[in-house]
Amino acid sequence: MAYDFKIRSAVTSTGKTAYYAKVTGLTDPEFFVAYKTKYEQRFGLYNVSVSNNLVYNAADYVNEFGFWAYFIEATAKVESQGSFLCLNTYDRAYFTFGFMQFAAHVPNGDFVRFFRKLLTLPNALEYFPRLRLINDRIFYKNDAGATSQLENDSSSQKLMEYLNPTTNEVEQQELICSARFIHWASNDPKHRRVQVEHSISLYKENMKKYSKRLNLNGYPAKVCFMICDILHQGRGTYDRISYALDTDSHEKAFQNLCTIGNTHYPTRINGLKVHLKKLEQAGLFNKKYKADTNEFV
Repeated sequence: MAYDFKIRSAVTSTGKTAYYAKVTGLTDPEFFVAYKTKYEQRFGLYNVSVSNNLVYNAADYVNEFGFWAYFIEATAKVESQGSFLCLNTYDRAYFTFGFMQFAAHVPNGDFVRFFRKLLTLPNALEYFPRLRLINDRIFYKNDAGATSQLENDSSSQKLMEYLNPTTNEVEQQELICSARFIHWASNDPKHRRVQVEHSISLYKENMKKYSKRLNLNGYPAKVCFMICDILHQGRGTYDRISYALDTDSHEKAFQNLCTIGNTHYPTRINGLKVHLKKLEQAGLFNKKYKADTNEFV
């Protein structure tokens, strides 16, 4: 049976509008969904709260995913402090969720593929009773049983607008969809595992692609990681990265990569360097990339 969420709002002591949700018919306490915010001319929601048991920790997943669990960790920390509940609905993506901040505006992009995987979980209809996965595409099913496709190879706009109808104001549908994601991630370890699996799959796929372009065989993990983070965030280009790698020292290459975007994103880059240093000192990040197997050894 589908969950029915009741939403309430309250103004905090600092003047923020906060939204909370409760599942109708259950004795579970209400939970925090998000704060309202304005970004440029858009209105939306954000949740950057961090709960100790709802934060990505590589050590929890290393037995299943090996070194890749550590490989994504620094990006998770700077994106969201590792929060499985990280949410925003106020920018051009319309809906972004998860510790890697998967964004809904890219056709076949990280969020769309992530959501497809979620819809294969046994409890998917409890959270999104109107959505169906048909031939690996997301469809909406109306009261009459007719289905309409929400995303394809060229657009995810209909899916974006299902999750968040507009960015002109915070709407009830936006709040309900946000509550569904927050509650699902909070209460279902299978949801959280999908976040982890998809994040690792994303970086593994990217490493294969980046290595073909940049010839990364034999490069240290921290160099490869920084390339992944640069291109994940979009703060640099292949040409700029190639120029940074044009040195006879892997350490110099790493330092060069750390200068890409440093004017606009110094906090992020410093955070990455600090976390990588901790992993290196613990002996957890001293591998090199082997291109023919797409693994670190």
